[in-house]
Amino acid sequence: MAGDPRVAIVGSGLAGFTVYQVLRRGGLEPGQIAVFGTQSDPAAAWRRRAAAIRQQAMRSESDGHCLPTTFPGLAVRSAARRRSPAPLLASVLDRYHPSVEEFLGHVEELRERSGWDRSLREARVKRVTAANGGFELDGHGVFRHVALAPGHPGLNIPAELRNDPRVVHSYEQHDYEPTVTVIGAGLAAATEWLNALAAGAEVVSVRRREPARRPLNVPREYFSRRGLGAFHRLADDERSARLRALLAPSYPPGAAWDEPLARAEADGRFRVEPSLNGSAQIICATGFVRGYCSDPLLERLVAEHGLDTLDRWIVLEPDAAVPGLSDGTRTLALAGVPAQWAFPAADTLAGARYVAHGFLRRIKACPTR
Repeated sequence: MAGDPRVAIVGSGLAGFTVYQVLRRGGLEPGQIAVFGTQSDPAAAWRRRAAAIRQQAMRSESDGHCLPTTFPGLAVRSAARRRSPAPLLASVLDRYHPSVEEFLGHVEELRERSGWDRSLREARVKRVTAANGGFELDGHGVFRHVALAPGHPGLNIPAELRNDPRVVHSYEQHDYEPTVTVIGAGLAAATEWLNALAAGAEVVSVRRREPARRPLNVPREYFSRRGLGAFHRLADDERSARLRALLAPSYPPGAAWDEPLARAEADGRFRVEPSLNGSAQIICATGFVRGYCSDPLLERLVAEHGLDTLDRWIVLEPDAAVPGLSDGTRTLALAGVPAQWAFPAADTLAGARYVAHGFLRRIKACPTR
C-alpha cells in the first residue's frame, strides 16, 4: 500500500498542503498519498501575494496555520522564542495573529518533516473522471479518494481596465506613483490605501459599496459548529444568497486602520470617489475571479458528470464531498475556495482543515481505503 497510493490531492497550494497534514496525522504515510501540483513550495503563490501588498501579519487569528488541529497552533512556537506566555494567552482568547515570517517558517518546517516532497508529483491535472474503483486523474491513474484543491482560478481585473497601462493588480509586484486610485474595499484595498499613503502618494478609493468591518473575512459564527449547522440547514437559494452577502468586501476594525486614513483625509491626501479619475496609477484590489466556471478543471467536472450547481457554486455535502460521486466506496471532495457551499470561509486555513477532517473520516470509513 505504501508504494501504491489510493488517495490523491489535486493542488499543491496551502489548502492542499493543509489537507495533507491532516491525512498524515490520521495515519496515512507519504507513499499512500499522491499530491499533484505545479509548485513544490505550498506557500509559493501566497508568498508572492503577501509580498505584493506588503502584508506583515495574518488576518486569521489563532488558527492561522496548517497544523491538523486548531490549538495550540503557532502560539507555542512564538512563546518559546520570545520566552513569554503572552502568545499563549492571546491564543486562548483567539487573538493571536502570527506574523507572515512566522507563518512561512512554519510552512517550511511542516514541509520538511511531513514527507510532502515524497508525495508530490509535479504535474497539472486537467480532468477528473469517475471510474470503476475511484477517479481517473488525467492519465495519472485511478484513485479511490480524491480531494480537489485547485486554488483561486486567477486575478480579477475589471474588463474595462484590462488594456489601461496605468493598471496593476494589488497581488502583483508594484511600487507607488504620486497619485494612486485603489479599486476595491476589502482587506487588500485597505492595505493598499495605507501602503500608498506611507509611500507619500495621494490616494483615491473607488468602491461600489462601503466595506464591512469585521476581524475575519466572514463573521465568527460561521467557524462554530452551531453557526455552521444553521448555515447547512438553509435552503439552496437561501444559502446562495447568504454566500453572496458574506463575500462582500470587509477589513478589520481598529485604530491601526482608521487613524492613518483620518489623518490623510484631513490633509487632503485620501478621499472616496464614485469613479475613476486622472490618477497616474490604478491598483485593482479586486481579488480573484470567482466560481466553478472560471476554473477549467471544475467546469469540465460539472459538465461531464452533470453535477448540481447554483450560481457560481457546486452543490456539496456538508463535509464538502461531491454528491453522486461520493459514497461508501469512494470520495471526491473539494477544498479551498471551491468548497464555500459547505464552509463559507473555505478559502481560509481553518476551512481547509474542516474539509480535510471530513475527507479523512470518509477514507477511514471505507473498508478498502
